[in-house]
This record gives sequence, structure tokens and C-alpha cells, in this order.
Amino acid sequence: MKNIDSRTHVRGESVYLDDIPVIQGTLFGAAFGSPVAHGLIKNLNLAAAEAMPGVVRILTYKDVTGENQIGGIIPDEPLLAEHHVDYCGMPVAFVIAETDDEARAAVKRITIDIEPLLVITDPREAQAVGQLIVPPRTFRLGDSATAWTACDYIVEGTADTNGQEHLYIETQGAYAIPQENNGIKLYSSTQGPTAVQRAVSKSSGLPMHQIDVDVTRLGGGFGGKEDQANMWAALCALAAHILNKPIKYSLHRMEDMAMTGKRHPYSSDFKLGLDKDLKMVAYEVTFYQNAGAAADLSPAVMERTLFHCTNTYFIPNVTATAYSCRTHLPPNTAFRGFGGPQGMFVIEAAIAKAAEELGVHASVIQEKNLQQTGDEFPFGQKAQSEAHACWHKTDELYAVSEIRQKIASFNSVNQLYKKGMALMPICFGISFTNTRMNQARALVHVYTDGSVGVSTGAVEMGQGVNTKMLQVAAHIFSIDSKRVKIQSTSTYRIANTSPSAASATADLNGKAVEIACIEIMRRLKAVAAEELNVDVTSVSLKDEWVYVNGQQTDWDWNRLLIAAYAQRVSLSEHAHYATPDIHYDKSLEKGHPFAYHVYGTAIVEVTVDCLRGTYEIDAVKVVHDFGSSMNPLIDRGQIEGGIVQGIGWMTMEEVVFDKAGRLRSNALSTYKVPDIYSVPKEITIEPLQTETENLALFRSKAVGEPPLMYGIGAYFALRNAVLAFNPSATIPFDAPMTPEKVLLALYHVNPAQTSSYAQTQTANDLAVNP
Repeated sequence: MKNIDSRTHVRGESVYLDDIPVIQGTLFGAAFGSPVAHGLIKNLNLAAAEAMPGVVRILTYKDVTGENQIGGIIPDEPLLAEHHVDYCGMPVAFVIAETDDEARAAVKRITIDIEPLLVITDPREAQAVGQLIVPPRTFRLGDSATAWTACDYIVEGTADTNGQEHLYIETQGAYAIPQENNGIKLYSSTQGPTAVQRAVSKSSGLPMHQIDVDVTRLGGGFGGKEDQANMWAALCALAAHILNKPIKYSLHRMEDMAMTGKRHPYSSDFKLGLDKDLKMVAYEVTFYQNAGAAADLSPAVMERTLFHCTNTYFIPNVTATAYSCRTHLPPNTAFRGFGGPQGMFVIEAAIAKAAEELGVHASVIQEKNLQQTGDEFPFGQKAQSEAHACWHKTDELYAVSEIRQKIASFNSVNQLYKKGMALMPICFGISFTNTRMNQARALVHVYTDGSVGVSTGAVEMGQGVNTKMLQVAAHIFSIDSKRVKIQSTSTYRIANTSPSAASATADLNGKAVEIACIEIMRRLKAVAAEELNVDVTSVSLKDEWVYVNGQQTDWDWNRLLIAAYAQRVSLSEHAHYATPDIHYDKSLEKGHPFAYHVYGTAIVEVTVDCLRGTYEIDAVKVVHDFGSSMNPLIDRGQIEGGIVQGIGWMTMEEVVFDKAGRLRSNALSTYKVPDIYSVPKEITIEPLQTETENLALFRSKAVGEPPLMYGIGAYFALRNAVLAFNPSATIPFDAPMTPEKVLLALYHVNPAQTSSYAQTQTANDLAVNP
């Protein structure tokens, strides 16, 4: 089945926030953000801005009618700055004017006097002075402290990963419209309608039932609108509540980049021990997470880093500690993978370092240590592993040894181009790690003309979740998919939603749809049995006809519905689903937090231009644990997108803040994402065919986040290509591996080592000063 949005997307008819017709009297907002990263507000001068044409009102923290607080996990994030500013771009005032241009012009006339305070941008510095969002957490398995004596080889090092800009096509924004009796209708570009509803309720002082958050679709999210949509919605709703006028605010791209958080940068220390057979015996790792100026979702992101610190490997002795460090950057937030990729990168860096020191391919260590079913994760859950199956099918389909041999042959005859490859196995847990969030509801109406309306808490943001929800209803009722319509996501129809995140949206909401449809079907079968005077167990529906004992009757779908309505049988159902069997005890750091895990293996091949430092991604060849995919086209699209986004994070997407906390990569001229020229020349995806029972929707495993981790392989493939040119290169584990870093590594001379071909080539043939 095709994505149900395809037709309206390509025709430009799909409705996003900026496509909603504005009603008469709508005013426009614009935020004034702090020009410095940390300081005390001495004076805020609004007079010149207030005198600008079209300006209606300028709000500050003094105008907040509820609590000046939008922090979700921890109440540490004011809606509008009061006496301190904690990051560049922190909203201090909100201008409301008759037009968008007038609001933005007025913002430029606001002046502020701030007494500067010490700015910290490095998480290690923050940890050293005790600036933590939450207390540190540690996961343990076995006893790593005593296990080192059993290790024949020990490697230690540091691994750093930078942030990543979400760069959704549709920027952050909201449109608040006052309703009668003090209500507010709020259109928000958010992944979490209930999170927006709560933030608006807290800051405005209105109860949640007065606030209807409605979302048709997003122009991308990637986690950036899970929590960070709250601020812009709350500002618009506050202004609408005070002025009783519709208020709209859509951020410009540079505003969005400067004022919102990114993927969390991490700096990490690792120590890995192996025995003589290259089995990993002990692993200790410390993560320093750069949370930014407020908690946002950082504690949960940090937790998922710990959950994924060993990736797809079994290590019997593990100690993993994480610090969530408060710095003076915009609060960092959810991003596809939600901390998991940062943890995986570190264990892969440790394996790569061990392999380089021992003179073996990293894949040898990887394969020897893949999880088996029944192995224990550091957090206590037992693995139901497909790791070996994915690895072996990858080798079987793509012939790893042949690829390696071809690369060696190419490198032996090419001086200025070198190829590299890396294998990247993954293991990613599916569920919100906060157990209470693993619940969803669905409202299904069957109308007497045979059509069906479905409302869920799922937000469509390009991932195809609406198509899957439609498929569920059409499948359960056995009707033509054209009879089913998926309604917008509304907090009035579906309350207390979890955000569309954690790769769990289709599972949670789809299961709720399934329950609702099955209940309605139970009633319809009872009606059919009564009308046909047969036992209800003999009744079935197939292709819009009623069958009895497998024989088609003269009763069709519409006739059955009319009969049910005549008997006053309910044709509506509101269903609830909660993922079973999951739990976690933070006091013990043990439990069973995930419904299931997704596995896979990728081969990443690259070619480096050793004169320029530029590179191409030749191929990414994947065996992915789909489960039993209910929509292979959508799932493949998600995998391809995830791979490219992961490669971007690992190679070219470099977020740069200066020491004063100002974003320097603040536009598309200074921040590069993969385009058509930088994506892999070949992406091959093969499913791992399994019949293993799981808690996924129709046994179709989640595909939103896991594929991003395949992109980590690009970093190590580039590293291997550089080492093929300059075997003595000292390459820090510092992602992204930009062309500048590649060039520096290609011509790096390590005085501690003897000269190599690459160094001789550098000095004599290329005349490059080392």
C-alpha cells in the first residue's frame, strides 16, 4: 500500500501550519532572544519597540498569567527570562504586532543591558564544577573492577560526538485562536500534543480541558519537536489568552537554528579489556552529556545512552556512568536515536582502537562478541537476539571477504585514492524508557454509510504512521482502504497522549486501533449471527462480505452496519493499549524496559581523495531485522532516510559554538547536511526473515530510529581508508569526520613512530608541510 499522503504531497495540497488560512484579526508574534549566553539582566528597554508601527503589546515574564515555567521533566526552564539569561537566544520578550514583518522589525529595536557571567560550553568543565542537571547514574553488570586481571589486552581512550541540527523542513511554530468560554484552539507543529497542552496550561493558568491542541501533520520532526515545540506554542497561547486575539508565530530558519537545542554532544572515556581469544571481558565507560542550559529531555536521553552502551555485544563485566552536564547552550533535546547512537559510538571506538593495536580487523572482535539469546544487558533484561542471524546473512548476501579483497586490490594500485570499509551491527530497544509513557488510545467510528473514521495520538511527520493506522483498520474490518480516514491528532479526541517518538508510535497507537476495531467487529459478528440465525463462531467478514463457515452470504458490509444501527448496537469504540511486561527500577538500575529489540548489520564502503581530504560513500549494504513488515515501502524509506541522516551526523554535520556560547553554524551556508551528491551511491536493504513473536504491531518491528545507527559505520570506514594511506596517522575518535579532519589525519606525522610511505609521500611528492 502506498503512503496515503503521497498524492497531496506532490500536488502541494498537504496542509501544514503555514497552510492554515489565518482568520480576521490575527496578530503575529516574534521572540526577542538574549544576545549573550549567561548573565544578569540589568535593564530591558522596550520603549522604542513599543513605538514601532503595528505593535500591539510586548510581553515579558511579568505578564505570564500562570507559572513562568515550561520544564517538563525538571521545572528549570522559564517561558520568558526573568533576571538571568542562560543561553544565546533565550526568549526575554515576545512582541505581538499586526503583521509578521512589523513584529520582527520591533524585535530589532529592543535593547537589553546584561552583566556577563562565566560561560561554560564544555560538559567536562561543567561536571568539574558540579553543574549537573540530575545526579549521575551508573549501570553495572558483573564486577569490572576485578575483571581486569583476566584481560590479556586493555585499551583506553576518549571518544567525542558532536551535536546535530534537526533541520526539519517546517520550522517551529504555532497558531493560537481564542474560543468561547475562555478556551484556546491551538495548532502546533509538535510531536507531543499533550506536552504542548500541559506547557500551555501551566504557563497560562488555564486547565487542560480548555486547550485543544490539533495537529494534522509536521514537515519533519526527528525529535526536535517532541519537547521544544512547547515554548512557541505557550508564547502564542499566552498572548491569545491575554489579548483575546488569534496569535501566530512561525520561526525563520536562522531563528530556529539559533534558539533551539540539538542532538546532545557527548565526551566520553572508555576502557576495554579482552582475553587472548578477543572476547570482551570488561568495559568501563563514563559519558559526559552536554545538556545545555535546562533539562528538557536530557535525563531521559542520558538514560537511553546507558541502555545502549554495549550496543549489540555481550560483555560480562560492565560499569557505565553518565553525567548530564549543565552548560550555557540552548537546551539540547531529543534527536532520532535519543542518546543511543552516542553510546554505541563509544563502544565501537573502543573496539576499533583494540583492533588497531592488535593488528586485526575490527569485525573479528565484533563477531566474536555478538549477543546470544539469553545474554543479559547491563540493565538486567535478557536478550532475544537476532545479532548473529543478521551478521551471518550480511556475510552470505554481500560476501564481506570479497569486498575486503577488492578494497585491498584497489588500494595497492592507487596512491591518491584509498577505499575503506567497516561493519556496523546494531541493537536498539523499542519502548519509552519511562514505563508510564508506553500507553495509547484510539477512537474509531464506523458510520452507517460504511465509512470509518480513526483518531489516535500518533502524529504524522513524514514517517507514514497514518498509512499504517489506516492499514490496521482496513485489515481488521476487511474493507477497502478508501473507506477509512485518519483524522488529525487532537487532545480533545485523544487525551493524555505520549509523543510520537521512541520508534513506538505505530506500535502503541496501532495496537489501540486494533483493539477498538476488534471490539466493533465482535459486535458486528454478533449482529450477523443473530440475523442469519447461526452460531457467532461461524461468522467472518472478508472483502466487505459476511461469510458463514467460509461460505459467502448475501449480506455485505453496508447491510450489516444498517442492521447493527437498527438494533442500537454501538459502532464506535475508544480503546486503550498499554505495553505489557515492561518495567524498570531506577533504584536498582535493573528491569525489563523494552518491549523488544531491533537488530541489523551494515557494511559501509567509502573512497577518500587523499590529496583533498574529500570522500564519497560508495555503498551501504544492510540486513535489517524488520520482523514481518506491514508496509515494506514505508519501512525501506525510513531505513534509507535514517542511514543518510546517520552518515550526515558522522561525517559533515558540524555544529559549532564559540567560547561565548554563540552558534556559528547558524545558517545553511555554514551547516551542511547530506544532499544528492553526498548520499551513498548504493543503498541495499535486505530483510531478515523471521517468525519470532514480539510485541510489535502485526509483528512489524519499528524502523524509525534503529537505521540511523548504521551511519556510524561511515566514520570507521573513513578512518580505515585514512589508515590505508597513512598507517601511522593518529586519529582521535572525534565525530563528525569532516573533510578537514580527514585531510589533517592523512598528513599527520606521529614522531613516536617511524616514517611511513604516507609521510614520505607527503614530504617529497606532494610538498605538503606536515
